[in-house]
Amino acid sequence: MTMIGKVRRMFHRQDKSVREIARLTSLSRITIRKYLKEGTAQKPKYERAERVTKLTPFHEKLIEALVVDALRPRKERRRTWTLFEQLQAAGYDGCYSRVTDFIRTWRVAEGKSISANAFVPLHFSLGEAFQFDWSEEGLVIGGMYRKLQVAHTKLCASRAFWLTAYFSQGHEMLFDVHTRAFKALGGVARRGIYDNMRTAVDKVPRKGNSRLPTII
Repeated sequence: MTMIGKVRRMFHRQDKSVREIARLTSLSRITIRKYLKEGTAQKPKYERAERVTKLTPFHEKLIEALVVDALRPRKERRRTWTLFEQLQAAGYDGCYSRVTDFIRTWRVAEGKSISANAFVPLHFSLGEAFQFDWSEEGLVIGGMYRKLQVAHTKLCASRAFWLTAYFSQGHEMLFDVHTRAFKALGGVARRGIYDNMRTAVDKVPRKGNSRLPTII
């Protein structure tokens, strides 16, 4: 934009010819005439043709792999070197830096939006599992505000649920709510999914990076 304004000032205010402007600015006469002809001072845009490289035939394959990885948890995504080796196995004989540049550009442009909108669908068969957790709710009882501990028991497949309220989260309440919920829901699922609550999880031994709860 600075050069465009300079060219227009030299022509309209200083009465310099196109030839003189070209000599002073090192611009071509065609470019100068284009600057002067345009009604608004907009710098011309030049579109660079996409360069064909050894990686070009593998773009589709690489993008497909990147999309799959974007939908995976971060720890399960393949490293750039792993993708490079897979491309080599498919016939790519180019350099590693070409692959890293492509992956970096793609992740900035597309990868973040895919990861942000990604979700892992969960599918459960009937009677396979139930989820259990507590929440704290407020309720006015006899004109007095009380805090209640509400037990949530939900079947994973049908999403049917049962709520039971108590004044605390003791073991007696934990056992009682399971009895009431299973009776109301018509049966007992094969497994339960718990958060690391003190009343349900005795200890959480560490094995590597995983947490393995021991249910009471």
